[in-house]
Amino acid sequence: MREQQPGFFRRYGTRLVAVALIAGLYGFARQPTLAPAERQALASRFAFEREPLATPAGNLDRSVREVHPSFKDIRSWISSVGAGVALNDLDGDGLPNDLCSVDPRVDQVLVEPVPGTGARYATFVLDPRPLPYDARTTAPMGCLPGDFNEDGLTDLLVYYWGRPPILFLRRAGTPALSAAAFRPVEVYPRNEIWNTNALTAADVDGDGHLDLIVGNYFPDGMRVLDARASDTAHMHRSMSRSENGGKNRLLLWKGGTSGREPTVQFADAPDAFDLQTTYSWTLAVGAADLDGDLRPEIYFGNDFGNDRLLHNLSTPGHPRFQVLEGRRTLTTPASKVLGHDSFKGMGIDFADLNGDGIPDLYVSNIAQVYALEESHFVWVSTGDLKAMGRGIAPYTDRSEDLGLSRSGWGWDARLDDFDNDGVPEAMQAVGFVRGEKNRWPELHELAMGNDNNMLFPGAWPHFTPGDDLSGHLHNPFFVRAKDGRYYDLAPELGLDDSHVTRGIAIADVDGDGALDFAIADQWEPSWFFHNVGKRLGSWLELEPRLPAGNGTRPAVGAQATVWLPDGRRMVAQVDGGSGHSGKRAPELHFGLGRLAPGTPLRVDLRWRDGDGRVRSQTLRLEPGRHTLLLGSPAAAPPAAVADAKPSSFTGKG
Repeated sequence: MREQQPGFFRRYGTRLVAVALIAGLYGFARQPTLAPAERQALASRFAFEREPLATPAGNLDRSVREVHPSFKDIRSWISSVGAGVALNDLDGDGLPNDLCSVDPRVDQVLVEPVPGTGARYATFVLDPRPLPYDARTTAPMGCLPGDFNEDGLTDLLVYYWGRPPILFLRRAGTPALSAAAFRPVEVYPRNEIWNTNALTAADVDGDGHLDLIVGNYFPDGMRVLDARASDTAHMHRSMSRSENGGKNRLLLWKGGTSGREPTVQFADAPDAFDLQTTYSWTLAVGAADLDGDLRPEIYFGNDFGNDRLLHNLSTPGHPRFQVLEGRRTLTTPASKVLGHDSFKGMGIDFADLNGDGIPDLYVSNIAQVYALEESHFVWVSTGDLKAMGRGIAPYTDRSEDLGLSRSGWGWDARLDDFDNDGVPEAMQAVGFVRGEKNRWPELHELAMGNDNNMLFPGAWPHFTPGDDLSGHLHNPFFVRAKDGRYYDLAPELGLDDSHVTRGIAIADVDGDGALDFAIADQWEPSWFFHNVGKRLGSWLELEPRLPAGNGTRPAVGAQATVWLPDGRRMVAQVDGGSGHSGKRAPELHFGLGRLAPGTPLRVDLRWRDGDGRVRSQTLRLEPGRHTLLLGSPAAAPPAAVADAKPSSFTGKG
């Protein structure tokens, strides 16, 4: 008798189910795409003209630095940071059309007019002399503009590997910008070795003065760039739980003087942060008020370990913080919980993406397809600010839903409105080491090995000139479509040439209502991008300032809420330098969409004055560019004045 054969499904059912599951997972993992017509329609709103930044003198073919002998075989990895760029008003003409940039090819800090804004002064290099400075063992990592001695003149703060930061204070009575117009002074008077990769300014303790938040990377005292060192040097303790880095510091402002020999004093708050925060390997620092009390919360973007969000509970002269952590749900991966991630945080920016009036957080990590696809983060507010009092971070990650979870090896992350439609675009600086030999397999081997090996440079794969790790990427330019997701339109905009970028600085350099930007590239020329695209709507730009000396200073931390005629609100805060190595100008930009020209808008302002008192005011402003001189310490108590232009207000339409 012939044996009965099993049916087709019985024979192949298991295989069919497996294939279906794989296909389903593949479809789930793929990100949605836009139809070509919609991509082109979105892209038609943007256009940028690029120009190179000034070319420094020196050997421009260099692609690595001299490093500690322990790091010789991974010198390309060690040499992968240092490019930085900032936009600000340095010459006092009322526009943020001046550039301070760090060029790693010569390890110098250059100051120049933004390309295309006129030859108002000659490009010059900041000179740290007569301060102790060994160019063989020291390299600048970033430049932060600000009025740090409160005399009404813009200074430049430079942070380094190899020493504490240096403040280049603007000398009074020097109308022309030049190296001689700045006096270098120590921020931290002790002769120590710091390896700083992030620094931002904010009024942390609420006394009305700017403090400095310093994010260090390699441990203090480690001679990372000293090729003649005879001691030993080490790397991270772990791939995901490293807390043996340099000491993160809070420097509280104590005073300053103006004149031909200006001064400033800061005091180290030695125990400001908890131990984990203090000794993380920090690559990005952000400061923004998340709970509405005009004291900035602090976000530390950390390499090889948890990022940290600190709730600010400080009082003048007495910094105090509470660590905030998210809560995991049944469907939340462990590394998608704020404060519990084990990724490689390298950038941070703030904007309100869901319209609830609370800043959301955009964080860069490593998220490259076929390499290391962790995830970038978009921590979106739940609105439950009271949870912060219980140590809970009221944020959930929506990066995948928004289309911002993947791109590449990310650094600075930026959110801003480049077409004035009222919706911010998203940008990232990406890329690590450019070469021809793909070293991702070796890096994977290191990552999958015993954590104890991470500490020893000799156990690392070799990363030397010619090796490549995510070195041929383009910086994405994400635009939000009708479906609510962001899509990278860099190819349509001609922005898809490969870069190894570290910093992004944003400002409206010519006051035309369209935001421009500059990028700082590692071991390559850096670029400025002038916005010449269509502008879909009206715009409002605010430059809040506080009295300082014989002039004014940026009101870092000041907040504005703009109310649209349909009842929607838009919020922004003056940024003091959040991110990795790119620094935006201290102004507020609001794209207003298709608002009729001349429509008055209610604008609610809140700030701390020079004595640390909380002040507020309501104005009616028409679209355009406005400079706002906020009340001085001796002025009247807070007031809410509608449909009025107080004497402390000046406007430029």
